[in-house]
Amino acid sequence: MSSASTLAFDSSVLLVQLSDSHLFAEEDGRLLGMNTADSLQRVIERVLEEQPHIDLVLATGDLSQDGSVESYERFRDLCAVIPADSRWFPGNHDEVQVMEQVCAGTGLLDPIIDFPAWRVVLLDSTIGGAVPGHLPPEQLALLERAVSEASDKHVLISFHHHPVPIGCRWMDPIGVRNPDALFTVLDRFPQVRAVLWGHVHQEFDQMRNGVRLLASPSTCVQFAPGSEEFQVDTEAPGYRWLRLQADGVLETGVSRVTGIDFEVDYSVKGY
Repeated sequence: MSSASTLAFDSSVLLVQLSDSHLFAEEDGRLLGMNTADSLQRVIERVLEEQPHIDLVLATGDLSQDGSVESYERFRDLCAVIPADSRWFPGNHDEVQVMEQVCAGTGLLDPIIDFPAWRVVLLDSTIGGAVPGHLPPEQLALLERAVSEASDKHVLISFHHHPVPIGCRWMDPIGVRNPDALFTVLDRFPQVRAVLWGHVHQEFDQMRNGVRLLASPSTCVQFAPGSEEFQVDTEAPGYRWLRLQADGVLETGVSRVTGIDFEVDYSVKGY
């Protein structure tokens, strides 16, 4: 197992989730009509305004739309103003080898982060060249080892794809294809407190067997909750914050930017 990073903090931990930024090699690249670098920058500015002390930034997949070196470098450079450690993992639009190249020599892709009372475990749910997700045996084994070796800590687990239906008929089939395998592991460990993902470009918050299931806005375009067919929402870009208390309580909320107006360009297919 990869060695865990231990980050010192007091009795609680503040995480900020940035998800589905869909950056391009070009600074003015647009997704469905929205300039994704500009929207990410505005979200980061809001993070800095609202969060005085951040312990960890989680970039939960689809950092890039085109898988270019330049897009990952842009994401890294834009996030550099946040005074906190960061961790990344891929989504279905990311190019894993390119991401690894940009992250070489850093801890950005380390899958385990330890705090005094919490362990955060990051998984890769991507299938190369495909939109849906899957957790292969090696990722499930990593998860089982990471949780079983942290019996004295509360655990938050994060990956890109949704493991439960979210109520969007067009999107439900492109989540994790083997959720039963995931929950078979999780149901054995009462210290698991939350599962956090991206991919769906919208808020989601439910409980399952005492575990909080959370999804979050994109830093660019949003998808309409409850939609039958692909539909962009009018909600603004945003981020999720998570306060992890030493007693296992998780406090969380979503904050969105203001003042972004754009015209949806539905000529773009396969977001």
